[in-house]
Amino acid sequence: MTDPNTPAVQLPTIEEIQNFEGKYPRQLWYLFLVEMWERFCFYGMRGVLTFFMVDQLLLKDDAANLQYGAIQAFVYAFTFIGGIFADKILGFRKSLFFGGIVMILGNLLIAFSPQAMFYYGIAFSIIGTGFFKPNISSMVGELYHEKDPRRDAGYGMFYAGINIGGLFGGALCIYLGKYHSWTLCFLSAAIVMALGLITFLVTKKHLGPIGDSPLLNLSVSKRKIREIAVYVCSLLSIPFIFIMVKNTDYTDYFMYTIGAIAVLYFTYELFNLRNASLQKKLFAAFLFIFFYFLFNAIYEQSGGSLSLFAKDNLSHNLLFFSIDPNIVNNSSNTFFVIILSPVIGLLWLWLAKKKIEPNTIIKFGIGFLFLSASFYLFYYTRFFANSEGITSLNLFTFAYLVTTIGELCLGPIGMSIITKLSPKRLFGMMMGLWFLASAFGQLAAGKLGAAMSKSNTGHDLLSKLQSYTDGYYTLAIYSLIAGLILIVATPLIKKLMQEVK
Repeated sequence: MTDPNTPAVQLPTIEEIQNFEGKYPRQLWYLFLVEMWERFCFYGMRGVLTFFMVDQLLLKDDAANLQYGAIQAFVYAFTFIGGIFADKILGFRKSLFFGGIVMILGNLLIAFSPQAMFYYGIAFSIIGTGFFKPNISSMVGELYHEKDPRRDAGYGMFYAGINIGGLFGGALCIYLGKYHSWTLCFLSAAIVMALGLITFLVTKKHLGPIGDSPLLNLSVSKRKIREIAVYVCSLLSIPFIFIMVKNTDYTDYFMYTIGAIAVLYFTYELFNLRNASLQKKLFAAFLFIFFYFLFNAIYEQSGGSLSLFAKDNLSHNLLFFSIDPNIVNNSSNTFFVIILSPVIGLLWLWLAKKKIEPNTIIKFGIGFLFLSASFYLFYYTRFFANSEGITSLNLFTFAYLVTTIGELCLGPIGMSIITKLSPKRLFGMMMGLWFLASAFGQLAAGKLGAAMSKSNTGHDLLSKLQSYTDGYYTLAIYSLIAGLILIVATPLIKKLMQEVK
């Protein structure tokens, strides 16, 4: 019997891949394209969730915020589980391919009957994203030697791919849903995800051994049994996810349970290292993950409360033209990322030449300070509102510009610093924890958004404007405090990181 993991042609070795010339390895562009298509699908779906639930499923704003938080929490929680299965059984490649297929099925289900099949399709998409997302990020990390200084630039370019896909997905899906049909909205996401999988199948030969099964030492039959068990158990969990997502109380119980398990598993792996230096660096990685959770709890209002704010409280006038506010809400952040990523990258290089580039910890702190400023601007939109509660789309968009600067201070380097601080065998788990931090951030974001909605005791758009902007002011204060704590704690965290920059 022929082993399917044995290449029929000569594939590049890991040494050949990592000893590339120039700024980026060739394989990065292939992964860039795959991730771009997948992020079109993901951000397209993310951008329509709360709007669809209020407009088509007729949920109230607070219920839609909680549902949004629950769905997004499950999406990112399963990246933790998917990362572990990839590390231990499937390998990154098979995990990625299985996840992509399940995501396509989820979108096709919703496209067939958007109102009736919405939660079923979402359950499929949760499983699919869990197996897809953390593994392609880990494959990017393996393109570089552990101490290769070009790794940050590689993750920066990969981050741009995420946002190019997010820009078009966020704009097109909400446009198709609002002005044409919701079937077309979800069908477009399925088609684009299929393009991503085709791209991966065509280019995976260039990845050499990266992403191969971790069980190559086992016989083919034993390996297949374990892989099939993962696939079957994942699909059997779909009814369970369906129930959890529909009832947000169950989501809370699940998330608190998986959070405790994740921390215990991390603690086990931490002590299992039996090396003080590695343990300190891994604990430093955990601190970055914790602050990433705090960042997402605030930043992820974009898919929840800010989406509903855009739906009802914003004018259609942006500079000198008319545009739907939800398109702006869904795509302005990704647009600014594409524009500003190279600018901020060049800024860091210029500061490095001057020997005054801030370290990773300070960059995280600066990110929180910009996040704080942006939510103060969201709050300040209340002073531009007319008597009907409709306020300025221009100021709203400018607030997203400030948000994006904050995101770029930590987003592109976040995944990179986690891989730098983690032993190679724990890449998948730590990337899973990174996305699990997003999961809890999403859950917290939904609860914060729901609290804003519940604080609205009136029945008109002006009272909604006041309750939402009051909430944004509070989030601005939280962001400011988190940023200052990070900056003050810099010397302590630097000691844990040791030689890692």
